[in-house]
Formats: sequence, structure tokens, C-alpha cells
Amino acid sequence: MGKATGFLEYERVNPQKRPPKERINDWNELRLPQDPDVIKTQGARCMNCGIPFCHGSVLLNGMAAGCPVQNLIPEWNELVYKGQWEDAYKRLIRTNPFPEFTGRVCPAPCEGSCTEGHIMESVAINSLEYEIIEKAFAEGWVVPKKAKATGKKIAVVGSGPAGMSAAYYLNAVGHDVTVYERNDRAGGLMMYGIPAMKLEKRIVKRRIELMKASGIQFILKTEVGRDIPTQELIDTYDAVVLCAGATKPRGLEVEGNELKGVHFAVDFLKATTQSLLDSSLENGKYISAQGKNVIIIGGGDTGTDCVATSIRHGCQSVNQFEIMPKPPEKRNEETNPWPEWPLKLKVDYGQEEAISLYGQDPRNYLISTKKIVGNEQGEVQEVHTVEVTWVKNATGRRVPQEVPGSEKVWPADLVLLAMGFLGPEDTIPNELELERDPRSNVQATYEVFETNVEKVFTAGDMRRGQSLIVWAIQEGKLAAREVDKYLTGKSVIK
Repeated sequence: MGKATGFLEYERVNPQKRPPKERINDWNELRLPQDPDVIKTQGARCMNCGIPFCHGSVLLNGMAAGCPVQNLIPEWNELVYKGQWEDAYKRLIRTNPFPEFTGRVCPAPCEGSCTEGHIMESVAINSLEYEIIEKAFAEGWVVPKKAKATGKKIAVVGSGPAGMSAAYYLNAVGHDVTVYERNDRAGGLMMYGIPAMKLEKRIVKRRIELMKASGIQFILKTEVGRDIPTQELIDTYDAVVLCAGATKPRGLEVEGNELKGVHFAVDFLKATTQSLLDSSLENGKYISAQGKNVIIIGGGDTGTDCVATSIRHGCQSVNQFEIMPKPPEKRNEETNPWPEWPLKLKVDYGQEEAISLYGQDPRNYLISTKKIVGNEQGEVQEVHTVEVTWVKNATGRRVPQEVPGSEKVWPADLVLLAMGFLGPEDTIPNELELERDPRSNVQATYEVFETNVEKVFTAGDMRRGQSLIVWAIQEGKLAAREVDKYLTGKSVIK
């Protein structure tokens, strides 16, 4: 280990963010640089456990425990402490092709399973990952690579994290890879689903340019299944990998959901980023929250991103509705023991900004939306809610029960639905008659990834449903391994 007593000598230090009242005036990255000596001591805090739960890559109680891409975390923590940055980078990319993404937007299930975190603050793994990859880019260690050509051609549908990962690994073993993307820019979720202040788009472009330089071709503004039949890809290529995501948003079945001013969160976020990239918002081609009372129905990262984006637009007020109870301040060791992902209250960047601006957390818990009311022009004007409690029904299942007399009317000019996704869109699955699982995802066994159609594989959210970027990266890698085996009989992809 780096320093035997490091975990006793040094406290965890998180990277600082720019002050909320400063950063809400722009779309630049939130994080401030860390002092090199601080980074070194954060690496020294790693205990180099005999059994490192941080890279376990398992599901406990339905939640990720440990790193899904199985990063060799103790090894590169020690190398950072010793100042061996290039070696740390080499260890990091053995398991994760895109640390610049996970270092910024991954919720770090590795930290939730850190042994040190069982009794004290976990190692700042996510920050160390970020520092390693940014150091590698600054030093010029990240270069395009291409193996000896195999002559095999592969089409990847979708350029999100799963598609990029599959393309990266297939290209690395010498296959000719073409990625199809329906948007005007590559990156999928990372380009248009995550706001720029959380993941600057230059970071995504930087990686895409590296992939292009390594020989991967990107065909943009082409929707497979509409602009080009999926069967044509099957006939043209030696294999097809479907990584089109789970992009069917969950709607809200209440009166007034069709009113003007009610939008899916994904449309709100995408339009803002696209207008920002095209014109610095000057073309007006986005759903503006300026001067409006904004209601966000749903929590999670998407809800937080909507809060932060609305604030940058200049909204008058912003409130979030969550039907679930407020999480506890600390992990409940009886119902949520280590090394499970800790279910506890987190104040994310969007909530920090709302608190700084309005003096209160925008989240309202145990709230159910009853109806949305509009004016004579068909524009949203109010949201009617009721408080709920969670009780067990006759079958023992916990269900929400309305609290009598708790009805409330909220002024609203913009309502954003951030309630997750229902699965992949139907175009490609219907065309190919792909088998689906009970949640409508494309059916393919994990670590096999082959669908019921010959030559067709699938990975990421399209296969597993809405999940973490880091899981998409892992699935893309493992699907690439199976495609490589299918084409050559073996694979060096691990």
C-alpha cells in the first residue's frame, strides 16, 4: 500500500466547486483544480485491502456495489501517491476506456463499497480517477491506437457510452467499425442528455476525435430503422451491435398532461444543449424557463439537471416533486448495510444552487400530482398535488396512500417530467422482430449479448434498461468481446 497509516493521518478532501452564485451565470464546468499535494494524500488514504470491495462489480439488493467496470482502484491509488502518474493511467485504462466521463458523472458505487467507508469517510476514488485522466491528456499520453486489420466490418447503432465502448474495443482488436448516430453530434446521452456544466461538451468531442483518429467512422444524422433499414446493416456488415439506449420517457397519466408548457425533461435538456452548442442560446431554439415558475416532477440526476438548467435560464422559482420519502441523513445499517450502495440524502449541485438563490431546497417529498390545470389558451398555469404516505396493501406491497386535507395548488408556467424511461424505442426491435424482456428491453443474456437474430448483439440501456453510464461502458466492452469471439473464435478483450 502507498502509506500504511495514510487512512489514519489524512482526512477525505473533496474537490471544491465554484460558488453557486458565480457558476449559475455560465455553462462551464463546476469543479475547481485540486492541489497536487492534496491529490497525493488522497491516494495515500487507500488501505489496499486484501479483499477490495471497491471493484467488486456486483448487484446487492438491486443496486450496484463496487465498480461495474472493475477498475483496479487500490493499484492506481498507490501509484498516484508515489507520483507514478503514467503508470496510474495505464492501470486505469486497462479496465475503463473513458475515465474522463466516469470521473465527472459517475455516482461512484465504488466509494459506497469502500472498506474504509464502513467506519469513516471513503477514499475519494472518483476524484483520483478524474485527476489521472486529465493528467494523461495534459501530458500527451492519450493517443489513438489501431491494431492490425482483421478485415471484419461491424456496425454499432448509437454513440452513447455503450456504443462508444463497443466501438473502442472492437477497433482496438483490428475490426473496421462504423458508428451510426441519429443526432447531429456524436456522444448520445453524454452529448445531449447531461448538461454542459456537469460534462463540458469539449470533453466528449475530445474523445470522439481520438476515436476518429484511430479509424472509427461516425455517420451522423442517420436514424437506423427510419433513414436506413436495420436489415441493410445486417446484410452489409459482419456483425451489428445495437446500443440505442432506453429513450422512451415515462409520461404522467393525469388530467392536463397535454397542455402547452408540459415537457419531458430529456427534451428540455437536449434542446438547451443543442442551442448552446449551435448559437450560445441566441437562436432561441430551446424550451426556456426564463421568468417562469418551474415544477419538476421526479428526482434523481435528471431532476437535478433540470433544476440547474432552469436556474441558468433565469426562472422565477423551481420546485421538485418526489413521491418517495426523504432519504435519511446517514446510512441505515440494518436495512441498508455496507457494502450496499448507501441510500442517504445527497444535496447535489442543482439543489446547492437553488438553496443559494432561493434559500431553500427545491425538493418536496411524499408529493403526488393529481392534475395539471391550464388557462384559456391551453397553457399550463397550476399543478394540483396531494401528500401521500406509504402503506402495505393486502399483498404486503408498499403503495402510496393520499393524506386527507393535504391538497395544494402550485403556480406553474413550465412542468418538466423527469420520471425516468420505459425502455428502448420500438422501431428497430419491431423491424427485426427482436425478443423483448418483461420490461420491453431487447432480450439478450448478460455476458453473451447476442439477440435472437443472427449477427445482431445489444448492450447498454437498450438491453438492461435505464442505468448508469459506467454500466453502459462495461456492457459495451463485454459485448465487443462476444462479437470478437463470434467473428474470430477468440478474444483478448477482458
